[in-house]
Amino acid sequence: MASIRTRKDTGLLIVDFRYRNERCREQTLLPDVPANRERVQKLVSRMEKAMLNGSFRYADFFPNSPRAAEVATTTADVTTPLPVAPPAPEATVSPVFREFAAVWFDESVPRWRKRHEEAIQATLDNLILPRLGAKRLGEISRADLLAFRAEISKRAGHGGGTLSNKRINKIMSILASVLNEGCDRHGITSPSRMIKPLKQKRTEVFPFTFDEVNLIIDKVRKDYRNYLTLRMLSGLRTGEADGLQWDDIDFERGLIRIERTHSRDGDGETKTEGSRRFVPMVHAVRAALTDHLPTRCKDCPWVFHSRRGSPMDSVNFTNRVWYPLLRHLGLKKRPPYQMRHTAATLMLASGENPEWVAHTLGHSTTEMLFRVYSRYVPNLTRNDGGAYAGLLKRKLEGEAPPAPTIDLASLSIEQKTTLIALLTQSLTSNKGNTP
Repeated sequence: MASIRTRKDTGLLIVDFRYRNERCREQTLLPDVPANRERVQKLVSRMEKAMLNGSFRYADFFPNSPRAAEVATTTADVTTPLPVAPPAPEATVSPVFREFAAVWFDESVPRWRKRHEEAIQATLDNLILPRLGAKRLGEISRADLLAFRAEISKRAGHGGGTLSNKRINKIMSILASVLNEGCDRHGITSPSRMIKPLKQKRTEVFPFTFDEVNLIIDKVRKDYRNYLTLRMLSGLRTGEADGLQWDDIDFERGLIRIERTHSRDGDGETKTEGSRRFVPMVHAVRAALTDHLPTRCKDCPWVFHSRRGSPMDSVNFTNRVWYPLLRHLGLKKRPPYQMRHTAATLMLASGENPEWVAHTLGHSTTEMLFRVYSRYVPNLTRNDGGAYAGLLKRKLEGEAPPAPTIDLASLSIEQKTTLIALLTQSLTSNKGNTP
């Protein structure tokens, strides 16, 4: 029987067992916590079952272990009741897809959030394993993958139609991750690398106009007005706005620090490393946060929270506040994420440099900016955020736009002569009215 131990110097879990009358100890990369012990126990149970029925192969469970290569060159396993099969073709000796998928899943879980883990498990259990789980890695062909993709493309999706290409590509991506890793470990050419993803529709952008922004902020419930102002004008993602804490607000420097997100799964890291950033507060956002400051709870770190002091629930907000508000105002239904698109298009329409806009939104490059918002980029004249702040101040506070200026150096002699004549005529006509 195998046992699960903890290495004292690292705190990582170790599988301790006997194989071929020798003691084997294989270290995992998992810290000793209850959830990880449960995962390792599942691995041990599969391993013991394979030993009992004679199908255990060391490399299937510990492919990176030096002992795996050593064992592969020795004689048959004397601890199993069944004889080891003679050398067979690649497809026969490779592990069953279902078994390796379980190993891949256990190894990948530490880097996933809980909700993502559940989604991957559901996709494997409901779609991939029923169709390909019984095949060995070496038996799965390109034709099998194309047939599987054609099969799931006929499944019902949201809205009464079939699955979208985006969803199909995500499913195939999970399948490819398992298959590529398993094939690489066992020296097999993965058929998934020969399949291109389906073409997906471009991201739909339905930003609000300035008048609609003003209307929404003016008509929303007062307890959500500052929240919508932040979302509409700063470009924060949903999780970034919901995860915002008062310690992240620097009123003195006029900056918002983005270093976490929040969802129903709890706090998490930002979408990418580039998403960790400082977002400048334009005047309207600063005013909204200043106005919201008196609502701060003593023992609650969140900027926006429920009456009980818990952080914002995006699903509850969407269904109970956002969609009813759009219906009440007669505006086209669109998800709250369009508030981020609205901020992005307003920044670009004001003439801000796309590099500045990309940094403010948390994009590592301007590639996505031009791909999604290309028709909203009028020029590249500013790069400091001043144009956007000025545009918001004029539109939201009714400030008169700056007077136009004339570059005299760019005028011809005829144009200068005409301008002087017009100015002289204007001064003459107003001579008696000047105080």
